[in-house]
Amino acid sequence: MQAIRDIVLRHKAGEPIGVTSVCCAHPLAIEATLRHALQTAQPVALVEATCNQVNQDGGYTGMRPADYRDFVQSIADKVGFSRDRLVLGGDHLGPNPWTALPAAEAMARAETMVADYVRAGFRKIHLDCSMSCADDPVPLPERIVAERAARLCRAAEDAFDGDAPDAPVYVIGTEVPVPGGAAEDLDDLAVTAPEAAIATIDMHRDLFRESGLADAWERVIATVVQPGVEFDHDKVVDYLPEKAVALSRSIEPVANLVFEAHSTDYQTAESLASLVRDHFAILKVGPGVTFALREALWALDTMEAELVAPAQRALLRDVAIECMRAEPSNWQKYYHAEGVALDLQLQYSLSDRIRYYWPDARIVAAQEQLFANLRETVPTLPLVSQHLPLAYAAVRAGRASLDPADLVMAHVCATLDAYHGACHPDA
Repeated sequence: MQAIRDIVLRHKAGEPIGVTSVCCAHPLAIEATLRHALQTAQPVALVEATCNQVNQDGGYTGMRPADYRDFVQSIADKVGFSRDRLVLGGDHLGPNPWTALPAAEAMARAETMVADYVRAGFRKIHLDCSMSCADDPVPLPERIVAERAARLCRAAEDAFDGDAPDAPVYVIGTEVPVPGGAAEDLDDLAVTAPEAAIATIDMHRDLFRESGLADAWERVIATVVQPGVEFDHDKVVDYLPEKAVALSRSIEPVANLVFEAHSTDYQTAESLASLVRDHFAILKVGPGVTFALREALWALDTMEAELVAPAQRALLRDVAIECMRAEPSNWQKYYHAEGVALDLQLQYSLSDRIRYYWPDARIVAAQEQLFANLRETVPTLPLVSQHLPLAYAAVRAGRASLDPADLVMAHVCATLDAYHGACHPDA
């Protein structure tokens, strides 16, 4: 964890550097992340799972924290990325998966989850207790949010049994959408007020110390605020530095803390660089990476239609849409169109609800068949240039082959390039 703390301290000392946090559970996206970190000589790769993806009940991926650790480490071993440079994080760790339960029961489960994450080797822990449970008021008073965060921090500290340099670091703060994406009208998006950001820090600091967590407080590296970035189905709210000047300056006197920015997906390279410069030094990206993954897979599906006889085609796109329509629980609260318009939302929404379905065995089998087909009938360079021009450029530069998995990862890496440029402007 010292590598992450060093980046934060260097930023606080005046260097305009940051770290990208990739929140994802797809093997190709994670492999692309680690390959990109190798290619760009990054000192650390930060990969995170959310409470909905991974928890003691399996989450929507079917993985518990130790399973996810083994999953990511196996990919790191495959690509030759040192485990010493790999940091695992837990995002939105709190009662969110169990908000239908009374608070006492939901928080007990959240304590178990946080402890499981820490025991499994996750070392960057976002404590998020901002959501109301079944018997809570709405919205939840901030003091209760902070008290619950301190309670989960205690569970994490009690679960850790390693050496001091490897102790968990923490992220606090609640001004973010719930895991899964925003539901509010983006036209009403507001930047966090500086006084609110500082009040959150002060309240958490006081409650941590009152709870005997003064040492843990020294390892709080960031607070989550809203810098004015978000996206919905087909719209992106870009970062406007002039609207966040006061917020940016407010963190400067606070020792050892930077801002963590969520929902930075789809921001331009210039906006990402401005965010890091303005002390939003931890950039979270999730759907933006899996959206690029889906783009690449759909492009391969199109190539297959041009190269492979109908009876042998995997028809990945058709299989995925069928699965989503058959099991709508992960998108029905977000998508409200019908017919063809719904098909478009299922596939192309920037909120990328399709990411919940990649682990489905039917989709996995179709993807494997698609890759097998395109390994038997290799796409030509012109075909790749037509459908995956960013991957084509990587092939021509010698950074990727014509293998379908390589083409997908090259396309994902193009998204990560903007983050790397923002976090390492001198690279």
